[in-house]
Amino acid sequence: MFSKSKINEPGPKTSETTTPPTGSFDTGAAKTSGMGDYKPAAPKAKPAASVLSSDLHVTGNLKTTGDINVEGTVDGDIRAHLLTVGETATIRGEVIADDVVINGRIVGRVRGLKVRLTSTARVEGDIIHKTIAIESGAHFEGSVQRQDDPLSGNKTAAKPAAAAPAANAAPAAAPATSGTGNS
Repeated sequence: MFSKSKINEPGPKTSETTTPPTGSFDTGAAKTSGMGDYKPAAPKAKPAASVLSSDLHVTGNLKTTGDINVEGTVDGDIRAHLLTVGETATIRGEVIADDVVINGRIVGRVRGLKVRLTSTARVEGDIIHKTIAIESGAHFEGSVQRQDDPLSGNKTAAKPAAAAPAANAAPAAAPATSGTGNS
């Protein structure tokens, strides 16, 4: 019903628009002001970070374009804009975020444009970053690799190539295993 009056309003000339507004002007004005209210609401201030409290245990992957503050335990991958890992937090899985601040424990790969390990951080896994900061006292086991675009997994092709020689060694071991299984 609103679309009909809206369609009719632009089509007719301004003088014709003056006639229907008595009945539909208020509705049209309300709708127009409603749209005006929604447009400023869209570029609203950024929503607050999602917080996973210390008593929360999540099994599964998390994905958001916003921010996440993890204080609990996550068994799964996390993708976010800003990920803050609290001192009491444990994440077992891959982390991908524009900004990663690690105060707690991560067991898995970390990919981020900016990665920061604070003095209480414990990371067991590889870190792929554009910029990194590691404070004194942080515990880290793994490799660190700088990439211009660490958020894309394109450069992981080098890792399977490294695994290929291991795959060549595995077939030699595989017949021995299958031979043992047949005995």
